[in-house]
Amino acid sequence: MSEHESPRPGLGSMPHEGGTAFRVWAPNADAVAVTGSFTDWSDEGHPMQAEDNGHWYVDVEGARPGDEYQLAITNGDQRLMRIDPRARAVTHSSGNAVVYDRDAFDWEGDSFACPPHDDLVIYEAHIGSFVATDGDAGDLGRVAGKLGHLADLGVSAVELMPVTEFAGDYSWGYNPSNPFAVSSSYGGPDALKDFVKQAHHHGIAVILDVVINHFGPSDLALWQFDGWSENEKGGIYFYNDERSATPWGDTRPDYGREEVRSYLHDNVLMWLEEFHLDGLRFDATLYVRTVDGLGTGDVPEGWDLMRSVTASVRETYPDKVLIAEDLQSDPAITTVDDGGAGFHAQWDPGFVHPVRQVLTAVDDRERSMSELAEALRGNDEPFRRVVYTESHDEVAEGSLRVPDEVDGGDPTGWAAQKRATLGLAMTLTAPGIPMLFQGQEFLEGQEFRDTVPLDWDRAEQFRDIVRLTGDLVRLRRDTDGVSRGLRGEGFEVLHLDDEAKTIAWARRAAEGVAVVVVNASAEPRDISLGMPSAGRWTVRFNSDASTYSALFAGHETHDVEAAEEPLDDQPASGTVSVGAYSLVVLTPA
Repeated sequence: MSEHESPRPGLGSMPHEGGTAFRVWAPNADAVAVTGSFTDWSDEGHPMQAEDNGHWYVDVEGARPGDEYQLAITNGDQRLMRIDPRARAVTHSSGNAVVYDRDAFDWEGDSFACPPHDDLVIYEAHIGSFVATDGDAGDLGRVAGKLGHLADLGVSAVELMPVTEFAGDYSWGYNPSNPFAVSSSYGGPDALKDFVKQAHHHGIAVILDVVINHFGPSDLALWQFDGWSENEKGGIYFYNDERSATPWGDTRPDYGREEVRSYLHDNVLMWLEEFHLDGLRFDATLYVRTVDGLGTGDVPEGWDLMRSVTASVRETYPDKVLIAEDLQSDPAITTVDDGGAGFHAQWDPGFVHPVRQVLTAVDDRERSMSELAEALRGNDEPFRRVVYTESHDEVAEGSLRVPDEVDGGDPTGWAAQKRATLGLAMTLTAPGIPMLFQGQEFLEGQEFRDTVPLDWDRAEQFRDIVRLTGDLVRLRRDTDGVSRGLRGEGFEVLHLDDEAKTIAWARRAAEGVAVVVVNASAEPRDISLGMPSAGRWTVRFNSDASTYSALFAGHETHDVEAAEEPLDDQPASGTVSVGAYSLVVLTPA
């Protein structure tokens, strides 16, 4: 062991030219040592020195990146072998920590910035199933190989389900065993960095799901980490009373303890600083701010932690996007002032459920245009919500993909294709930040399971639906400069007919306006509606175009010459002919 006059700052393993420094928080330990490949795994290891506030430190000469190690903690008669809580790399969830040089990766000058919120189109993906084979889970390298597909699709961001180490070979990722370590099965930390760098080269931002509402519960080195606990609970990192309980185990972090708050805060910043990620989506924040997830039994220090983390990110990285999965439509989640949690946006259950009801109702008479209008309208600040018809939660554990829910007997037939693409089109033309789930662009039929690979043969089989999705994405992002209104905050219902099952709305930006017309019935409709201005309106998209599917009717929707005849509080009016279960977008010529 080398001696240094000034201990190095930081926690975890900190390699330097002469060796590696180690620091860990273990306030109840009587002694701590580090042992590993650099000690031939000797029982004694290198003893660590006690510091203030329960920290232990040692600087080990000759320890290098790539060396494996563990912490040997003595508490009374207990001798505990633990993985470093801040290890960036581990051999596996119940294995060893690995010394990792956080600064060695060559970013090649990467300076990508997250697109503005009005330009975000998110594609959610699960690494283990995105590109995999039966019996062989996927990894970050294989997902990177599909970035060209995502770039061609036109999405501006990919959202990865959690990548931290978890128990076993297959997982959704929401059971983090080592919160600072990128999963060894996914390729480890350098694989994530390389994925982000490649995504940025393709013009795609990377958003990561993070979990702070619970850890584990299995293969969890944090559990009773230094040998202390109360009530047979989790010890220093967790609540040791009734607040520990979550649906996933008694492993809710102790948000009121300074060192735990720092652990969570530093973890969030690590993804942005060290991995160049462009945003974070926080899982199940309702279980951070309440005990039971029912909106009762408040955990005020959990709310305060979220507010503290988002304030820090907003100040340090103002271009990053912060998204919450709270699912209560509480405006305080996306409010900065008055004690709000400070997220930029949150997943919106008020969109997905009414829209899916419109898509999946068996009889046209059961489709409510009034409820659809409310779902579309959302709130006055549309980019504070993420809208979708499919997500990992909506299409798993017995819930079906939209085509299967529309027609389980023929999920690739006319009805399934028509209404699934109608859902895609409404998502990409509604106010909000739109999100797609993996395979949605080629009508993936399997319910989401982490052990079932995405069926990439369908990308060719339904290449015309892929093109439909890409055309919609480019229209939503105004790639061709003709549909700026779809990026605007303005929203207004122009027409609603619950008997005919038709609806139309305008999307407005300072630089333009777009009109969206929907026929949610099985028969073509000629729809008369008020128009924002007189003159020619050009059809920019028609979801019934026969080029998108051999099953589509190719109903002809012509450009509209809006007359200066006021209708429904609009200064002009016109008639748009729309095919069955179809959506049309028009903008001024």
